[in-house]
Amino acid sequence: MESNLHDIADRVEIEALRGEFTDAAMMRDYDRLASLFTPDGALRMPNIPADLDGQDQIRAWGARVPEFVDFLVQTTHPGTIQLNGDTASGRTYLQEIGRARDGRQGMNFAIYHDHYRRTDEGWKFTERIYEVRYEDDSPLTGAPPTSFTEAASEERLERAAAALKSHGFNVEILDDVAAARDRIKDLIPEGAGVFTSSSETLRQSGIDDDLNDSGRYQSLKSRTLGMDRVADAGEIWRLIASPDYVVGSVAAVTETGSIVVASASGSQIPAYVNGATRAIWIVGAQKVVPNLSTAIRRVEEHAYPLENVRAQKAYGGPSAINRLLVLNGEHVPGVRTVLLLREAIGF
Repeated sequence: MESNLHDIADRVEIEALRGEFTDAAMMRDYDRLASLFTPDGALRMPNIPADLDGQDQIRAWGARVPEFVDFLVQTTHPGTIQLNGDTASGRTYLQEIGRARDGRQGMNFAIYHDHYRRTDEGWKFTERIYEVRYEDDSPLTGAPPTSFTEAASEERLERAAAALKSHGFNVEILDDVAAARDRIKDLIPEGAGVFTSSSETLRQSGIDDDLNDSGRYQSLKSRTLGMDRVADAGEIWRLIASPDYVVGSVAAVTETGSIVVASASGSQIPAYVNGATRAIWIVGAQKVVPNLSTAIRRVEEHAYPLENVRAQKAYGGPSAINRLLVLNGEHVPGVRTVLLLREAIGF
């Protein structure tokens, strides 16, 4: 009877260990996941491929997972456990759905082939081998819920910043609008010609007034408002296409290092691309999204409807997504700057 109770306790603890692994993987807590293995434990996933020996390799690999995994849902089912004193072996059955940041996606059914060892800290994995038994790479019809209004976490901001920097953009993460207003004064010398694109971020933050009404800069917006929109149309477009500085915002920034801009008139596009000597974008934390497809969805489902309402009130007519600009990298590093805020602002 005593032996049976010990066996039951061991089985319960091993089952809890397997559940802890799934929870750590789902929560992307790879420090915790690595601690579930013995110091020399191994995690082997031939399909990825990844062959990890020891807690340090498991932890290091886990730190890189957000770089290539958009989302993963893993559901495990009880399998078998064979006890052998202070060691054991077993199998765990699981189903996964997920999507990688390169667009690969699908569902699979798999098995973990496990070996365990009793330690002073309880049962641990000595080896866990992942074997896929069935996979389906058909496009997933669903998607994880995405909030287009909540500020991204510090981890996501840093991931986006690192990706943008690797693509040639200057990036600074700032606490709030007040910090951005101060930083703008450092980045743009007094007397420079500045064009501000139409932007709720600039309006709400006060940066639009700082640049156009302070007298500190040559405001191209103020200058062009005094020109004839028909007779001087060509000159207006030339002025705003090649200012010293263009300042505005964008519709989305991806954690893979892309910037997405949507426009009805396209007035800011030439300056954003390469017409301006310098470009500065102030971006609220809610505009950070995992990848390009989500960025486009943010434009269509969130930013455009709000801009359409604003345009109706301001101009008496609808807006439109007539121009969609995707910046995947900067040909001349350092001339385009993203001020990424920790707070949400703008559309």
